[in-house]
Amino acid sequence: MPPRFRTAITLPGLSGNVADTLALARRAESAGYDDLWLADAGGMDALTLAALIAQNTTRARIGIAVVPAYTRTPAVLASTAATIAQVAPGRFVLGLGTSSHAIIEGWHGLELAKPLTRMRETVQLLRQMLAGEKTRFSGETLKSHGYRQEAVAGGLPIHLAALRPRMIELAAELGDGVILNLFPRHALPRIVEHVARGARRAGKDPADVEIVCRHQIAVTEDPAATRKLFRMVFASYYATPVYNEFLAWCGYEHAAREIREGWAAGDRERTAAAISDELVDEIALIGTREQCQQRVLDYARGGIHTHVVSCLGFEPDVVDATYRAFAPEHFGFRGL
Repeated sequence: MPPRFRTAITLPGLSGNVADTLALARRAESAGYDDLWLADAGGMDALTLAALIAQNTTRARIGIAVVPAYTRTPAVLASTAATIAQVAPGRFVLGLGTSSHAIIEGWHGLELAKPLTRMRETVQLLRQMLAGEKTRFSGETLKSHGYRQEAVAGGLPIHLAALRPRMIELAAELGDGVILNLFPRHALPRIVEHVARGARRAGKDPADVEIVCRHQIAVTEDPAATRKLFRMVFASYYATPVYNEFLAWCGYEHAAREIREGWAAGDRERTAAAISDELVDEIALIGTREQCQQRVLDYARGGIHTHVVSCLGFEPDVVDATYRAFAPEHFGFRGL
């Protein structure tokens, strides 16, 4: 069955506090949001939080977007995911990604090597482990022999994050869903076509592959200030090799080069200037409630199923207006 359209919010909350995050999860579920998606980029551990959120909610699906595939072994991932699946039967989605050089090599001191191979082998091993099979695996980047755990009843969805063609196709081929992030909107048709290619390679109907996207959204009366915030927050993302190459692939070669060279030179002004207002508005959803809602509807028509709201702002009125805009009381996918 093709995935249905879903709305979600990003956790943890702005405070970085566990109690506040659990309270926000409960409020989002009560407001009618379908999903709660966690980031896993340091600070609070997303997998631990997922288990806590599962115990504090009853209906919402809980996903991770994403766990870096390099920072936990497949056996650790499998045992942790299986534990969360017991706490939230049928409600947990494990999202995996290769992350970035800044996180894998900078924060963790590991080598971000052979990302396509590492992702393929991680998923292959996880499928065996989550099915209760005893491992006998020797790959290029991973090995596991003799590990076995109880099978997860009903299985466990695995979604993969992807930016460029080969990873997008691999995600659709091996995963139950594809997770997108920070792309210029005119690149969506190209992305969806690569999803379809990967799905067909595995004998799947492309319509059955769920596409999840974390949208940077601000319902605000001050778009200029929000664009400035976007530059401040995401310039470092687009300076990393994976996101810089992705931006160039999306058609912004000049901006990617300026960001890369400005960042390398320590020229933060040049780096920020490379992210023009036009480019910010291609990536982020900034404006009135109606404008932001229309963009999400356009993305739904373009092939995205699950729309994860990440508020691009810290002011309480912006946060409240943004989350309220996509609660079922004010928003829906009727007619699509």
